[in-house]
Amino acid sequence: MTKTRSPAAPLDAIIIGSGFGGIGMAIQLDRAGISNFLLLEKAADIGGTWRDNHYPGSGCDVPSHLYSYSFEPRTNWPHKYARQDEIHAYIRHCADKYHLRQRIRLNCDVRDARFDADSGCWQVTTASGETLVARNLIAATGQLNRPLMPNIDGLGSFAGPAFHSAEWQHDVDLKGKRVAVIGTGASAIQFVPQIVPEVAQLDLYQRNAAWVLPKDDCEYSDSRRRWLSRLPLLHQLDRAWQYLTHEVRALAFVHFPALVKSSERAAKRHLNRQVSDPAKRAALTPGYPMGCKRILISNNYYPALDQKHVNIVSDGIEKIVPEGVVTNDGTLHPADVLIYGTGFAATEFLAPIRISGLDGKDLNDAWRDGAEAYKGISVAGFPNLYVLYGPNTNLGHNSIIYMLESQFRYVVACVKALRDRGLRYLDLQPKVQARYNRQLQDDARGTVWARGCQSWYLTADGKQTVNWPGFTFTYRYMTRKPTWSDYVQVR
Repeated sequence: MTKTRSPAAPLDAIIIGSGFGGIGMAIQLDRAGISNFLLLEKAADIGGTWRDNHYPGSGCDVPSHLYSYSFEPRTNWPHKYARQDEIHAYIRHCADKYHLRQRIRLNCDVRDARFDADSGCWQVTTASGETLVARNLIAATGQLNRPLMPNIDGLGSFAGPAFHSAEWQHDVDLKGKRVAVIGTGASAIQFVPQIVPEVAQLDLYQRNAAWVLPKDDCEYSDSRRRWLSRLPLLHQLDRAWQYLTHEVRALAFVHFPALVKSSERAAKRHLNRQVSDPAKRAALTPGYPMGCKRILISNNYYPALDQKHVNIVSDGIEKIVPEGVVTNDGTLHPADVLIYGTGFAATEFLAPIRISGLDGKDLNDAWRDGAEAYKGISVAGFPNLYVLYGPNTNLGHNSIIYMLESQFRYVVACVKALRDRGLRYLDLQPKVQARYNRQLQDDARGTVWARGCQSWYLTADGKQTVNWPGFTFTYRYMTRKPTWSDYVQVR
């Protein structure tokens, strides 16, 4: 039997997802005096992508002082670039410190959410059949939460262990095995160097070579961490410096793509220094402009690939068979274990949750030609719905936490206005969304991401739905407060 909360006492908000977006949003709602909310998490623990991506070598490519909340600074990060377990522990620390555990429901998978215009509430149905009612629905499911499997014939026919890097099977022993890795993105560049010393042979299937720059990682000394802890201003200055040095990269990505040429030269020097095999060096040289796809940073990827028992396979894959991988030239490459490092369905926001707005309007239908939202947060026809890390809010040059904190402030203002003004709902005007996204797509056409290569930044039709085409401080200014005339305010 379906259980529904009494419509007379709806929650102020339901947050879906417990990564950086969901936990940070919950903290800011609580700080604003909006405490009647629930955070729904489909898994058995909080943490989002940093819970799921526990593959060997998993870590962040944004400095740890930037990749943490400004309102909850951590001064004793062990490394300049935090590892997965450190980031996951930090998220759990925030949930504990801000007393969120009693308002988090784990193993609570949301199946659909429907907006009722008469009550101005969202009815959220979980996999167990329970229906929860809330005035506001905040989606914090992120962009990198659904592993993407490649479209290859025979995908399920492989006889040995096969898994995606985001679903790493630690009980599979790789020692002495022939391992096939499909994909050369941000995950593979981290786990491949970790498993190369164990395996007897590794075949790396590469569709396009990635641009790889050195990673200026280091272990923070005890004395440095002590000084950062004793002098909060020093920590703030360090964070500010890292923010500025990353933010300046937007000049190359967004405004002057020709500036990436110097970084291309640095990447080629990095490749030439670390790969001695001429054939491998040629295979690892990208054939597209830097920045068109995600730029990767690593100090051990190239040395791992330079090993004699590692093969770079650039021929396309025809099919998967029980014995291994067959390439387009008909060659069978035997394998004992198959690992997919093929990334995530980044352009399929909120899927597979079904979201129904005014008049039963389906969000998947509204986004059929590519997801879009006003300031990456509000969608016309879906009142009181706020998307965190939504369309066109990803970054190629700085910390997504900065973008999320900008969104927290905006969403809190909307939730408070709904309560304080006695409104039933706020619905974004379609013309506002259309005007905003026309300008955004015009801006995106001049960026480095629109320079002729297919990447996860783009839909199959070439629409840029992922990255923010500008400076992060511009986005912060834009979201400093809602413009109420952008919304239809219904009492």
